[in-house]
Amino acid sequence: MSERSVEKGGSAAGRLSVFKTYKLYVGGKFPRSESGRVYEVSDSKGKWLANAPLSSRKDGRDAVVAARKAFGGWSGATAYNRGQILYRIAEMLEGRRDQFVREVGDAEGLSKTKAAAVVDAAVDRWVWYAGWTDKIGQIVGGANPVAGPFFNLSTPEPTGVVTVVAPQASSFLGLVSVIAPVIATGNTVVVIASEQAPLPALSLGEVLATSDLPGGVVNILSGKASEIGPHLASHQDVNAIDLAGADVALAKELEIAAADNLKRVLRPQPVDDWSADPGTSRMTAFLETKTVWHPTGSLGAGGSSY
Repeated sequence: MSERSVEKGGSAAGRLSVFKTYKLYVGGKFPRSESGRVYEVSDSKGKWLANAPLSSRKDGRDAVVAARKAFGGWSGATAYNRGQILYRIAEMLEGRRDQFVREVGDAEGLSKTKAAAVVDAAVDRWVWYAGWTDKIGQIVGGANPVAGPFFNLSTPEPTGVVTVVAPQASSFLGLVSVIAPVIATGNTVVVIASEQAPLPALSLGEVLATSDLPGGVVNILSGKASEIGPHLASHQDVNAIDLAGADVALAKELEIAAADNLKRVLRPQPVDDWSADPGTSRMTAFLETKTVWHPTGSLGAGGSSY
């Protein structure tokens, strides 16, 4: 074959297709499932797309260990720094827009135009939460009026390690909409991606790995929520769980399991349009409030303190 035909793509018919190997995203690395299992992922028309890792109970435990290890540094970072990193995620995602348009279109059976709108909304969602990182404290905290010579201040603090059952139908925008508010407020997260459409979530891990986000802040598992979920819901080192993508039966099972160590639980809430204004409810769902009392000093005869 001549060099000219190669330059023009004449060898394309003779090349083997290079299929992408999708992996989990745990602790900033890309492991295969500990069990070695995979399952077939197909598009809306039944066409095979890829084999995705079928996460095991051990993968879930590894993800929790990674999330707990990352929690101290992430929760201790300044809100400004967290905002910069979330914005960087948006930048990196914008640079890989075409890839995600294709993957979201295949996963959800959308036209290229509709898939592009979903990806653009996901990029905007990262920017939205990036702007909230250093502002959420102003609407959920503040100085409290008390009867006595005290300063009484309430400030929000992250809950800790949060497990998220991602939305099943909205495999990308819904996913971003439940991950971003959790980490924007300083929590770390273990995500169980959409079982039927996990590929956009697994590709998101590649974006997160190159966006200055510390390893372990976000951990992405693919597989069966009914298999992994109960172990994470009963895990003693998980502090909260978001049941966004769980059906009624699974949500009840996970809520009962979560009660064992008094996890904070966000029950499934119907969402008609994930592109709508998300508000602040998902950020405040996984925040605790710390209140500090500090004496101001006794008032003297002249009416002044100290």
